[in-house]
Amino acid sequence: MELGLRESITTISAYVVWALGILASLNALGFSSTSLAVAFGALGIGLGFGLQNIFNNFISGLILLFERPIQVGDALEINGTWGEVVKINVRSTVVQTWDNASLIIPNSEFVTTQVTNWSFKDTRLRRSIDVGVAYASDVERVRETLLEAARSHPLVLHYPEPSVLFLDFGDSALLFRLRVWTTVKDCLTVETDLRFEITRLFRERGIEIPFPQHDLHLRSVADGIGAFKEKA
Repeated sequence: MELGLRESITTISAYVVWALGILASLNALGFSSTSLAVAFGALGIGLGFGLQNIFNNFISGLILLFERPIQVGDALEINGTWGEVVKINVRSTVVQTWDNASLIIPNSEFVTTQVTNWSFKDTRLRRSIDVGVAYASDVERVRETLLEAARSHPLVLHYPEPSVLFLDFGDSALLFRLRVWTTVKDCLTVETDLRFEITRLFRERGIEIPFPQHDLHLRSVADGIGAFKEKA
């Protein structure tokens, strides 16, 4: 059984047990079903006015547990920050970032706003590495070198296969993009390793990665003065 499904079942079961326990305790104290209905009605009115946010987050938490758009163990991207869901509570969800910080996020945020779930249906994802080479470079050799770097990495998936795009003719370089598939937990390691390997292979094979440059043409001041005197 998946970790997220097991966590949802455990949490929902705990809610049911608590609810049944409270009802049984109230019945044991002599409260009738009519008085309980009146009490819960009054409680509902109070929730509607004074505890609206808490009630909203509680209902949102139930939606998350039943629909499971996010689950424990999922990798999320929230406002540019990556993290892993570690707990879905009654009012909030705990997300641990990859910098080991804990984000306490109200459950309603996951229902009303957009959240990127990188492992919702599949833990695979595609990452891209852009690189520029000098205009004198052999473009076919560049493509083969990039593919060799990708195929030699043990954490790069063989299917879908790595691919190389010739993006554009830049101001100072020919622009290429290497696209590879890997898993969420390995993506940062793969990107870093590939950049090291691409740098090493390019240096071995004499493929230059140029830095931005501009050509500036200056005319002689003396020539300019001479031309001015001739016109005068």
